Amino acid sequence: MLDLLTGLSGTGLVVGLEIALVLVALLIAPRNREPSSALAWVLLMALLPLLGIVLFLLIGSPKLTQKRREKQQNMDELISEASREVDPVQAGEDAPPWFGSVSRLVESVGRMPLLQDNDARMVMGFTDQLQALVEAVDGAERYVHVEFYITIRDASTAPFFDALRRAVERDVTVRLLLDHMGTRPYPGYRKTLKALTEMGVFWHLMLPVQPLKGRWQRPDLRNHRKLMVVDGVVGFVGSLNMIDPSYDKRGNKRRGLQWVDELCEVHGPVVHEIDALFVTDWYCETDQLLSSSREQTSDDQRGGDLLAQIAPSGPAYESENNLALFNSLLYHAQSRISITSPYFVPDPSLLGAITTAARRGVAVELFVGEIGDQFVVFHAQHSYYAELLAAGVRIYLYPGPNILHSKHISVDDQVAVVGSSNMDIRSFQLDLEVMLMVCGRPFVDQVKAVEDRYRSLSRELSAQDWARRGFWRSVIDNLMRLTSAVQ
Repeated sequence: MLDLLTGLSGTGLVVGLEIALVLVALLIAPRNREPSSALAWVLLMALLPLLGIVLFLLIGSPKLTQKRREKQQNMDELISEASREVDPVQAGEDAPPWFGSVSRLVESVGRMPLLQDNDARMVMGFTDQLQALVEAVDGAERYVHVEFYITIRDASTAPFFDALRRAVERDVTVRLLLDHMGTRPYPGYRKTLKALTEMGVFWHLMLPVQPLKGRWQRPDLRNHRKLMVVDGVVGFVGSLNMIDPSYDKRGNKRRGLQWVDELCEVHGPVVHEIDALFVTDWYCETDQLLSSSREQTSDDQRGGDLLAQIAPSGPAYESENNLALFNSLLYHAQSRISITSPYFVPDPSLLGAITTAARRGVAVELFVGEIGDQFVVFHAQHSYYAELLAAGVRIYLYPGPNILHSKHISVDDQVAVVGSSNMDIRSFQLDLEVMLMVCGRPFVDQVKAVEDRYRSLSRELSAQDWARRGFWRSVIDNLMRLTSAVQ
């Protein structure tokens, strides 16, 4: 009898603890979170209490620390103050009638205004991209600002690092930011930092996870931006990381994998906005407030015909800036939408915007990779294909062994956005990103030429082919889709 009572009391204790954990989960998980994400956390903590609680403590908060967000707010105020000195730009007759409202949205959430008199060109292929960056650095007279999610000195990227060294030798100030957890896993990480120090480059880690040094936030909150500015005259944004196209992994080289990226070179006043983003990230990591390029240079480089605007986003902001931008573009599109995204795991609002556009007669196409480098994301995105195909979206699979890593959207024949943001929940909520929005037929024609090439190389996926992929593959796809809700 005593053993029975002891067993019952033990069972009651376990049940009581389980109920308490579920109640705690119900109180803390839904706060400022999508219902699907909150429910996923509640279920995880109910089914696996200890693991669920530990994971929630580690990765439960989708925002950066309060101190880091306050720094962002300080910089936003400075950017807004500088923006008030710029005359408001009217979209003009060549812009679609809805473009002004999208531009106001971007400025409202990211503080960067629309600017005129810009020029931009797409640079494709790793060799040409590296050459463009090297030539820009070799032309530097005062400073070079470099920011890449992944930065590794290897045999392929050595010419870029050599250009940085030559710039320092000319008394050019070189500042470089690289993401700590983004770069650390790759071969040559420590050698790269040592080389930068020896060259005289001022470098800092972005969002370092160094608890012993008092630097800690959710470890998978990352700065995923890729940009460079030289003298406030020329800027670059895109999907390119500073690493060999194989990502320096032995297994990748054995399989012949090569990452395919985009780089956009820009001239004109919008370069100041790219620089302002670098200055913001530098201040957030170092507490050093640099002079902006707007204060250092005149606008004598004006002369282009493009309207352009930088759209920053990330967990330092209160809203999901890039998701709002993408949705707005999709709902305004009149005739065509082309999306290129290596990691495509849309939230319900984005999926609805895409399928609604297709159903109202807009020609929608999506370029994704035939093969992927991230198992969970690759299979999660597969779970959306049937719904997209049913709505009339045309899906093109870029062939392996290449990994399509480019990220852009073009709308009709007049607007395009290019940059670092994927169309997945990680880029919407957890990563700091940068997108360049451009309005102007000459640039959009360049982007469409890139799409034409992708289309010529890719295989179109049909609904019939996708339906034959097999039961167990669909099970895996849908299971991986569930993981995307735990954010």
